[in-house]
Amino acid sequence: MKYLRLITVLAAAPLFVACVPKDRFDAAINDAQQAHAQLGLCAGDLAKSRTDLARLNDALAQAQAVIDQEKKALADAGGNAKDLQTKLDNAIATSAQLKKELERLGKNADALLAEKGGLASALSDAKARLEELRRAQAAAAARAQLYKEVLAKFQKMIDAGQLRIALRNGRMVIQLANDVLFDSGHTEIKPAGQQALAQVAVIFKSIGDRKFQVAGDTDNVPIHSERFPSNWELSTARAVEVVRFLIAQGVRPDVLSAAGYGEFDPVASNDDASSRARNRRIEITLQPNIDELVAVPAG
Repeated sequence: MKYLRLITVLAAAPLFVACVPKDRFDAAINDAQQAHAQLGLCAGDLAKSRTDLARLNDALAQAQAVIDQEKKALADAGGNAKDLQTKLDNAIATSAQLKKELERLGKNADALLAEKGGLASALSDAKARLEELRRAQAAAAARAQLYKEVLAKFQKMIDAGQLRIALRNGRMVIQLANDVLFDSGHTEIKPAGQQALAQVAVIFKSIGDRKFQVAGDTDNVPIHSERFPSNWELSTARAVEVVRFLIAQGVRPDVLSAAGYGEFDPVASNDDASSRARNRRIEITLQPNIDELVAVPAG
């Protein structure tokens, strides 16, 4: 306002210059000039202030923009942090579930390994059993073939009624009736019996790698004599007599053995004469070889 009054005074100066003293007029002019100069300075300061203000406004706007960006980044970071926390929680839960599943699978693996071991053992046992069965089958087939061949060799004697062939406990048994071989209560082989045993010896010599057991059997009628106190002695003596005769016919002694069963291994009831006659007999059994005695595992 001070500067405006000075400008008004200067503008009105021509109107009252004539009535104002010169020294006062000069002083007023001088004041006006100073005021004018000061006005110019103030205008420059004002322009500079406006420029500074504009620059500050720009800086403020930029600062506000940065603040807005930081706020947005902070908000985004908060959202990301929440999302990451959710993902982390899910990952922890998944990890826990996988751990339980891994433990379960570990136990299952242990169980499977144990089961595998058991199955391997069972398989090994099954293979061993199968091998034993195969050996038993092969041995049985070999015995069957041998029996077939032996039966063919004895067929003429069977047809002539001189002997019978039977299978007992898986073994081939040649049965010769005592009535053909011996008189009652005696051990001397009769001529007809010698003739039959001579044919048997020929066949035995043709059978390689086989042993024979000669067994004597009686009926249940007891014998009491000085030589034979019981049927044990009688049956054993008759078996030994047959062995000696076969050896004399050329059968090797090391493939022969003798046994006596008395009346304790009957093949008939002993209730009548016919049954008792069947029980009085000499049996020659083809003994199995060691490799045929295969132990078949229990099923």
